Amino acid sequence: MAERASAETIIGTGARIVGDVSFDGPARILGDIEGTIVTKSDLQIGAGASCKANIDAHRLAVDGSVTGNVTARDSLELAANAKIEGDLITAKLVVAEGATFVGYCRVGPEASKAMANGQTSARARPASTTESKPAAAKQPEPVKAGA
Repeated sequence: MAERASAETIIGTGARIVGDVSFDGPARILGDIEGTIVTKSDLQIGAGASCKANIDAHRLAVDGSVTGNVTARDSLELAANAKIEGDLITAKLVVAEGATFVGYCRVGPEASKAMANGQTSARARPASTTESKPAAAKQPEPVKAGA
């Protein structure tokens, strides 16, 4: 039996989805999604698309706007019109001139390790798991009047 090539799923212009969305194969979003987007394949956020969502994809290309945290396990490409507000974790990052990004970013081999360990935030965690408490401030000695 011949293998089927996986077809690309397209969320068209004018479509609006609220909720969690997952794709088995590659997908392109041209409309609006609010919620969570997950795919183990490639995802493209097209020009004019708007995603208020946390995104987890293998490879991600953004040419629209994303508000939410992004995990791109292989690579993340921000085109000139891309606008992202949220934290990023990716193994490789390509940013075109004109792209906008506001948030924390973790890129490279350390980011890959963080993804493998299930870390979903780009904000650095402390090296130690024990919390240290600040030392109590020493109170000044009272000054005696007439001394």
